[in-house]
Amino acid sequence: MAAAKESKKQHAKGKKGIISFFRDERFRLSVGSFILISALFLTLAFVSYFFTWKTDQSFEWEKIISNPDIRVENWAGKTGAWLSSLFINKWFGIAAFSVPFILILTGFRMIRVNLAPFGRTLRITVTGSILLSLSLGYLFGEAGGFLGSGPGGAHGYFIAEWLNAFIGKTGTAFLLFALIFSFVLFSVKNSTFLFKRAFDKLRFRKREQFLSEEKEVSAESSKEDSAETSGKAVIEEDPFEIETRTEPDVNKDVYAEDDNEEEEEAGIKLLVKEKQADEKSLPDDMINSHQVEDYDPTLDLPSFKFPPINLLEPYKSTDNAVSKEELINNKNRIVETLANYKIQIDKITATIGPTVTLYEIVPAPGIRISKIKNLEDDIALSLSALGIRIIAPIPGRGTIGIEVPNQNPEIVSMRSVISSVKFQDAKYDLPIVLGKTISNETYVVDLTRMPHLLIAGATGQGKSVGLNAILTSLLYKKHPAQLKFVLIDPKKVELTVYSKIECHYLAKLPDTDDAIITDTQKVIHTLQSLTIEMDERYNLLKEAHVRNIKEYNAKFIARRLNPEKGHRYLPYIVVIIDEFADLIMTAGREIETPLARLAQLARAIGIHLVIATQRPTTNIITGVIKANFPSRIAFRVTSMMDSRTILDTPGANQLIGRGDMLITSGSEMIRLQCAFIDTPEIDRITEYIGSQRGYATAHQLPEYVGDVSPESAEVDLRKRDDIFDGAARLVVQHQQGSTSLIQRKFSIGYNRAGRIIDQLEAAGIVGPFEGSKARQVLIQDEYSLEQLLREMDN
Repeated sequence: MAAAKESKKQHAKGKKGIISFFRDERFRLSVGSFILISALFLTLAFVSYFFTWKTDQSFEWEKIISNPDIRVENWAGKTGAWLSSLFINKWFGIAAFSVPFILILTGFRMIRVNLAPFGRTLRITVTGSILLSLSLGYLFGEAGGFLGSGPGGAHGYFIAEWLNAFIGKTGTAFLLFALIFSFVLFSVKNSTFLFKRAFDKLRFRKREQFLSEEKEVSAESSKEDSAETSGKAVIEEDPFEIETRTEPDVNKDVYAEDDNEEEEEAGIKLLVKEKQADEKSLPDDMINSHQVEDYDPTLDLPSFKFPPINLLEPYKSTDNAVSKEELINNKNRIVETLANYKIQIDKITATIGPTVTLYEIVPAPGIRISKIKNLEDDIALSLSALGIRIIAPIPGRGTIGIEVPNQNPEIVSMRSVISSVKFQDAKYDLPIVLGKTISNETYVVDLTRMPHLLIAGATGQGKSVGLNAILTSLLYKKHPAQLKFVLIDPKKVELTVYSKIECHYLAKLPDTDDAIITDTQKVIHTLQSLTIEMDERYNLLKEAHVRNIKEYNAKFIARRLNPEKGHRYLPYIVVIIDEFADLIMTAGREIETPLARLAQLARAIGIHLVIATQRPTTNIITGVIKANFPSRIAFRVTSMMDSRTILDTPGANQLIGRGDMLITSGSEMIRLQCAFIDTPEIDRITEYIGSQRGYATAHQLPEYVGDVSPESAEVDLRKRDDIFDGAARLVVQHQQGSTSLIQRKFSIGYNRAGRIIDQLEAAGIVGPFEGSKARQVLIQDEYSLEQLLREMDN
C-alpha cells in the first residue's frame, strides 16, 4: 500500500511538473517567438513566389530535395519554394496569405499580446480565405497558368469547376453572392442595422422624389387657373405642405452642415412613424406577438465618438531606467546597515517600479521584525534618500519590504495606462485607472465597488491630477447616456476646463447657468437635490422589484418596465468635490448631513462620491465621513497624524510627492505612482467631446426649494394655473407631492411647476415643504378632490 501511495505521489508530482513547464512564461515566450519567426519566413516565401514561381515550378520536387546541386530562386530557399508551391499553387492561391496572418495572431497571443479577439478573428480569416479562393477560381479559372493553378489555387479552381458543372455558371454566381453576403452579415458588427439603414435611406429618397414631382405637377396645374382660383390653390396648398414636409427638410434648413447625417436620422424617424401608423390597423394580439428589440440608451447620441488615444501625450523617458549599479549599491548599503545592528538576512530581491524600487528581504531565523522596523531612519540615512518606507511584513509573501525612491523617477503618462490591455479589456461598470504599482502593473479599479473615494494630500502633491485621471478614465469608457458628473469646485479654477462637455456629461440644478458649481449655497442645494434624486430612484427600484441600479437598467433595457409609469433609464452619477475642507469651513453640517446620507445609501442606485481635500484633519474628515468612505487615497502629507487621519496608519508622510500615493480599500494598502495628465491634454479631450452633437441641455437634477418666507408663501387661488386641476389629480393619484413629477408629466418649466405646488399647498391638497422629502398629500382619494375643486370653482 505504501509503495502504491508513493507511486501515485510520484506520478502526480511528474504530471504537475509537466503542467507547470507548459505554463511557464519562458516556454510561452519561446514558442511565441518561434511561431512569429515562422510567420515571417512564410510571408517571405509567399511574396517571393510571385516572382520566382515559373522557374521553381520547372523542377521536379523529388529531384530538388535529393540533389543539393539544384538551386531554386525563392528567397526562402528550397523549403520556402516547396511551402509556397503547396499553399499557393496546390491549395488556396492568393488566399494562402491568411496562413502567416493566423500564425502572427497565434504568436502574439502566446506572448500575451492580444492584437484582436482570437477566436472571432480566426473564424473570419479561415472562412474568408476559403471564399476568396473559391471566388478567384470562379472568376479567373487557371488564368493561363498564373501562379501555377491560377490566383484561386487548385482548391478554388477545381471546386469552381465542379460547381459550374453541377449548377451552372449562373447558379454558381448566385451561390457565391449568397455565401459572401452571409459572410459579411456574420463578420461585420451591426451589419444588419447598416443594411437596413441603407435600404431605408433608398426608400426615403424615392418617397421624397415622388413628393417633389407631385408638388411640381400641382404647381403647373395652378398656373393654368384664374387669379381667384390660384389664390384658393395657394391657401389649400399650405396645409398640404405642412403634412408632407418631412423632418429632413426642416433639418436641412437648420443643420445644413450635417445634412447627410440628418437625412438618415429623419428617414428612419419617418419610417418609424409609418410603421406605427400601420400597427394601429393591426389586431392587438399581432402587435403583442411581435418581439421588440432591446432599448439602447446610447442611441440618444448615435454618432458620439469616444476621444482617440492620440489626444494624450506619451511622456516617454528613456534615460530614467534604474541602473544595475544603483540596485547593487542600494542592496549593499541595506545589508551593511542591518549588519551593523547584528541583523543577518538570508535573501534580498528587488522589484523596480516607475518611481520606487521595492527591496524584499528574508531575515535569518530568530530576527524580530520590530527590530528591523525601528531602523527606518538609519536605512534612509545610509541610502541618502527621502521617502524610505518599511513594510513589515508584506502581506501574503512572508518577507519584509523596504521601499527606496529611484534616483531618476519616471513619469507614468495617462496615455500609457489608458492604452493598456488591462484597462481596455476591463468589464467594470465604472472603470478608473489610477497609475502603476511598484511592479509596473497598471492599476484599474471599479468605482462602483469602492463605492465612494476619499482623496487627501498636501498642496501640490497630485490631488488635482488624481481627480483628472479619474475623470479621464470614465470619459474614455462611458457613453454620455450612461454617466453624468456633478462637479463641485470651490476654488473655481480646477474643474472649469470640463465646462465644454456640459451638454454631454454634466448634471446641474434646473435654471442654473453654470454646470461647474462654485457657490457654497448652490453646493448645499445640489447635494439636497441629489438626496431627492436618490429617494426617487429608490422608489423606482421598489416598483421594479429590484435591488440595485444594474438590475433595474437591465430590466429597462429588456423593455420590462413601462416608461408611462415613470420608469426611465438611470445613468450613473459621479459627484466630484474638490477642496472639501473649504466647504466644511463655510457651511459645516449643512454640507456634511446630505453628504453622509448619500454616502450611506446612494451606492445601490448609482450615485458615487469622490471627495478631495488638502487638510486631512479630524475636524474636516470626521468619523461620519470616514465610516462611509472605506476606499481612500493619500498623497504625501506633512505629518504622521495627518496620515493616520486619512489612512488610519502612518505611511503617507513618508511618500516622495509628485503623484506618489497610497490607496487602501479595507485592509490592503497599495503604493502607486499616479498617472500624469496635463491641462492641455484635458483641453483637447473636452474640445473633442464638446465639438460633437450633445443633448439640448445638461442633465437636470430634481429641483430643491429652500425655506420660503411668509411673504412669498401667500398665494391667490383666484389666479390658479390653467393646469391646476390636472396637476391636483396627478398628485392625488400618485400620492406624491413632487414638483419634478408635475414638471415631467406636463412638460413645463421649473418655475411654473413650483408655483403650481404653492397653489396646491394653499388649497390644502399638499402639505408644507419638508426639506429633501416629497410633500405630504393631504387628500387621499379622487372623490374628495373633485368635491374640493367644485367648491373652489364656486
